[in-house]
Amino acid sequence: MFSAGSRYQSMPSYQVTLPDGRTVTAVRTPLPVTATLRGYHRRSTGQRLDHIAFHYLNDATTFWRLCDANNAMSPDALGARPLVGIPQKG
Repeated sequence: MFSAGSRYQSMPSYQVTLPDGRTVTAVRTPLPVTATLRGYHRRSTGQRLDHIAFHYLNDATTFWRLCDANNAMSPDALGARPLVGIPQKG
């Protein structure tokens, strides 16, 4: 269901019935992993997390590792912060 390397790929799925009667498959949000930071990046105006992830982690799709390392549930929660903690490559 998820691409290789996704933080959701190994999470178990379960069924949920919505108020309108439809059944959908859901996945639990994984708990953030405490990351050792290798430093901080001061964001420029308009600088996106995927660009920062590519620069430091060599993979734009791992922007979620920046979120985890900074205790941000979503990219938007991290988007307003001027400093972004950069996790060790892993």
